[in-house]
Amino acid sequence: MERYDIIIIGTGPAGVSAAITATIRNKKIMLIGSKDLSSKIAQGHTIENYPGLPSIAGADFGNALKKHLENLNISIHEDRVSAVYSMGDYFSVQVGQDMIEADSVILATGVVAGKPINGESELVGRGVSYCATCDAPLYRGKDVIVIGYSQKEEEEARFLSEVTNSVTYFQVYKGETHLPESIKIVQSRPSEIKHVGDKNIVVDAEGNTYEADGIFVLRDAISPGQLVPGLKTEGAHIVVDRNMATSINGCFACGDIVGLPYQYIKSAGEGNIAALSAVGYIDKKRLAK
Repeated sequence: MERYDIIIIGTGPAGVSAAITATIRNKKIMLIGSKDLSSKIAQGHTIENYPGLPSIAGADFGNALKKHLENLNISIHEDRVSAVYSMGDYFSVQVGQDMIEADSVILATGVVAGKPINGESELVGRGVSYCATCDAPLYRGKDVIVIGYSQKEEEEARFLSEVTNSVTYFQVYKGETHLPESIKIVQSRPSEIKHVGDKNIVVDAEGNTYEADGIFVLRDAISPGQLVPGLKTEGAHIVVDRNMATSINGCFACGDIVGLPYQYIKSAGEGNIAALSAVGYIDKKRLAK
């Protein structure tokens, strides 16, 4: 299996900065996130406090970041990251349908909007999954529920409908759906996920209940505590020290995900520190061998 020096998750200013610094320090990296970078950047009107780029529009700032990545031949992988596992002296990261290994991981995912559904966190791995393409074989011939937070999740619902006995799709966004007639569409917001007996789990939504063998919660980002088992968090933020080191050895975090202020300049600086810390961690580990 191919192993990277550093896997960087997130393509906002923090993740891009980390990728640039790690590449300059000759590390083999994988940068995972949206090729459009952060949606906050694209929607930004004018950035006033970024040194050297006075009064730059958000879209222009995003284009400058993309250009910098292109100049260093840094590509962006858009597959969903479902889990990050610490394996002791390396990490195993679930990227799409693949498990990718790395000596170090940098989390730069930004702040995850919204709270988990009641019962969701407690049932992860016990009926709740975040990756349809990864866990679909577990539910072959069974009944599943998909909770989709954006239209792009419909693709995974269609895939599940080809493998499972039935799919009930909760549309937690506005607009039309483009799903086969075999998929039952529910336009209600789920309020709770819970177990019923030893097998089925249930979704409560606006006074109605829906049973299934498994539930797939598909949203753009997963809260850090769910993404990385054992990671120390405070609310929506990851706890780090001044070197951007988390509670897990070899795992670093930067940007909005580690706390206020939510500013591009702060995120970019922390991305630089996280990359330098990851480089130092890797080099020290290799010298010790």
